[in-house]
Amino acid sequence: MRTIRIGSGAGYSGDRIEPAVELAEKGGIDYLVFECLGERTVALAQQARMKNPESGYDPLLEERMRAVLPLCASKGIKIVTNMGAANPEAAARKTAEIAKSLGLSSLRIAAVVGDDVLDACKAGDLSIMEFDSSIKQLGNRLLSANAYLGAEPMADALKAGADVVITGRASDPALFLAPMIHAFGWRMDDWNLLGQGTVAGHLLECAGQITGGYFADPGYKDIAGLARLGFPIGEVGEDGSLVVTKVAGSGGAVTAQTCKEQLLYEVHDPARYLQPDVVADFSDVTVEEIGPDRVRVSGGRGTQRTDTLKVSVGYVDSYIGEGQISYAGPGALTRGRLALEIVRERLKLTGVATSELRFDLIGVDALHGPEVSAHASEPYEVRVRVTGRTDSLREAVRIGNEVETLYTNGPAAGGGAWKSARDVVAVASVLLPRALAKPQIRFVGG
Repeated sequence: MRTIRIGSGAGYSGDRIEPAVELAEKGGIDYLVFECLGERTVALAQQARMKNPESGYDPLLEERMRAVLPLCASKGIKIVTNMGAANPEAAARKTAEIAKSLGLSSLRIAAVVGDDVLDACKAGDLSIMEFDSSIKQLGNRLLSANAYLGAEPMADALKAGADVVITGRASDPALFLAPMIHAFGWRMDDWNLLGQGTVAGHLLECAGQITGGYFADPGYKDIAGLARLGFPIGEVGEDGSLVVTKVAGSGGAVTAQTCKEQLLYEVHDPARYLQPDVVADFSDVTVEEIGPDRVRVSGGRGTQRTDTLKVSVGYVDSYIGEGQISYAGPGALTRGRLALEIVRERLKLTGVATSELRFDLIGVDALHGPEVSAHASEPYEVRVRVTGRTDSLREAVRIGNEVETLYTNGPAAGGGAWKSARDVVAVASVLLPRALAKPQIRFVGG
């Protein structure tokens, strides 16, 4: 039975680059996938593109491509990535420019476009799933609307000879499913194979999470070598079978437990994991350790895909003002609490208009609140944090300013004050009829 080896080169936009180089150099892989795009990331990228039409792609695209293109070209490794973010064509042009500078001008680079469905969403005035509103009611706060595309256009780009495929918003597992569809010629209505491929993609999509990174918890789940964590490799058979492994000698671990935790990650209903290509069923998946850092995963299934695509809608929700200051030494906790009382009263006296306020002592009650933290031992140092949600940037600025005035207006010995005011880019979801998203493949260079 034919198998392919897919390496996961990134699990988010700012991920480490060395593990991807290690995969290309020592992993014996056929495909290297960079999954770098979150829901909020694409909205921020759309903001960047509005300011500069040649921006809007992943900020680490150039550094990543310079690091892996020579190795991948020499070994015949295909690259698939969503680093195109809000501007896949600009990302493809930049990649072609990098390839040329490295003496690799023969590489064929494809951009998959069509996930930007803002106009279609506006025309349909679609209902927002998370709260009672619609696209039109967001008005000029609306920034972006990007549909989760499936694997088919990426697989088609590979079939057309692409060495590098750069897409924007796509389903995370679809990035890994595309090489399987291309390599094995899977039909787009073979639901069980697509379901098994989606299991593999879901396990690989977060890179170091499955090799022990996010899994690690000292004293309970000890993982060695996290500073040089190896990223995962999926050995996928044409029947959809999967073995998860990593480069020999790299840090971290691949075990049944790391794979089970990742299998459940961000899954609401294991029997109906809705994807653009298939409704995957994880409920009968089995996980078995078959050797050191080798885990076999089987039993995935699938049923027919839905008639709609999920769309991630980015919009400006509000503004956040924030101020922080530290207190240390004897009585630090008491001084920190007094600082919060002062700022609370100052915001009332000066009439700062907020819709939400938080008064935290980081390290004391910032995560679980004062009730849970009431009986904790007193710390030697605390960090005061005041945050507020406002309807304008001007009001947000005033919050941080009040914290900063604690420097000279008490209590004693405050230091390291910091403040910020920023807009809040939020994300919501709508469902778009599938036919209204029209993905296309555009080649650059080569």
